[in-house]
Amino acid sequence: MNLFLLQNAVAASTAVDYLPIALQIICAAGFVGLTLGISPFLGPNRKTAEKLETFESGIHAVGNARQPVAIKYFLVAVLFVLFDVEVIFFYPYAVNFRELGWNGFWAVLMFVGFFISGFYYILKKGALQWED
Repeated sequence: MNLFLLQNAVAASTAVDYLPIALQIICAAGFVGLTLGISPFLGPNRKTAEKLETFESGIHAVGNARQPVAIKYFLVAVLFVLFDVEVIFFYPYAVNFRELGWNGFWAVLMFVGFFISGFYYILKKGALQWED
């Protein structure tokens, strides 16, 4: 009988059981807030022209950083993400191809057909041609 009561006492958790976790979260948040709050007052704060200059891995900045970037870079990035995500869908088929049988094979073949037709459309539109 005592074993049954002990198991019920261990299984039942109360709000008091979460007190150490709450204290740890409060202490961590307090430490971060305190550190961020007092750091500007502890160190020197001298703003010189050299400190305010843009630093890019030791290379001196040349030109304007707000210069427009060609849309081709963004287009290639979006196409990469699109086709990368489509390739991820091949993994479940590769793992379960025996269980899926012929119906799974035809479904993947149809998916590959859509995949290739989309790639053909992109090539015909000239999305991957860099020269104008």
